[in-house]
Amino acid sequence: MPPIGRVRSAALLTAALLLLTACGGSPSGKADAPGRADGYPVTLKNCGRTVTVDAPPRRAVSVDQGTTEILLSLGLQDRIAATATWTDPVMKGLEKANAGVQRIADNRPSSEKVLDQEPDFVAADFESTLAKGGVAPREQFEKLGVPTYVAPADCTAKDNTKDGDGVRTGALTMDSVYDEVRDLARVFGVPERGEKLVGQLRTRIRKATDGIDASSTSVLYWFANSESPYLAGCCGAPGIITRELGVKNAFDDTHDEWPQINWETVADRNPDVLVIGDLTRKSQTAESAAGKIAFLESNPVTKKMDAVRHKRYVLLSGQAMNPTIRTVEGLEQLAAGLREFGLAG
Repeated sequence: MPPIGRVRSAALLTAALLLLTACGGSPSGKADAPGRADGYPVTLKNCGRTVTVDAPPRRAVSVDQGTTEILLSLGLQDRIAATATWTDPVMKGLEKANAGVQRIADNRPSSEKVLDQEPDFVAADFESTLAKGGVAPREQFEKLGVPTYVAPADCTAKDNTKDGDGVRTGALTMDSVYDEVRDLARVFGVPERGEKLVGQLRTRIRKATDGIDASSTSVLYWFANSESPYLAGCCGAPGIITRELGVKNAFDDTHDEWPQINWETVADRNPDVLVIGDLTRKSQTAESAAGKIAFLESNPVTKKMDAVRHKRYVLLSGQAMNPTIRTVEGLEQLAAGLREFGLAG
């Protein structure tokens, strides 16, 4: 996901750690840990770390929308103490489940806000969320005995040490998203729900791609920012959609997750279809689809592009353009758009 702005540093978490230590309590405020449930502890390898969960979480904090929607899809809303960092309305069908979950920030929360929830598990979509400059580094939570988890899609075949949103060293696949679903289901003691959700996602992909031949069609994915737009490189979540549908990404020659590319270069490549992020957050320019389309149709460089002149736009949520369970939603919507434009073969 393109940057949403810096938040307070991990120093806040350090101060909170000292306060909790002075009070002589655990993060849950209980003197003794509860008895271990059958099948626990659960130990996972996650983004280069070993994560051990001693009991099913009861006060999880999900600090990114994608992980929250997985937990909600697994029917675990009663075990989410809080959520944060949202780009879009909640996924359809989860409105009721989400209504009872406290949102402590629309963007990244401070470490203090997270600790105020007395979490027993913290989950995130991105390594940068649980790192210096994000909410707080993972080791800070681990010092409190709070296990942390990062979506494997953000660290599988990806280098996050460089500036920007990271560089893909290999093509992302839905398997990383399925791994996240299974991992979280196992952590919470509901593995059968995880397998059911994975099966549903696989079925949706098969139905969406059935009969499509769009190999001669090029697409561009625009997440945010009008002055220096964040466009999808070859191999992140949009790459999954691209490969499943057989289309060509206009910028498949870059492995950057979300490179910023000037509009003159975009116009030169003149993609057939523009996939546009329709975001509700307000941290970049042209977040909404309406704002993006208004820019495209008024800018002297972009308004002459074929996709703009013929209004070949497909609007996706931000979460559908990130590696989440909603990537399947994005695939379905682009497939429908290709059929509507007569570009599906």
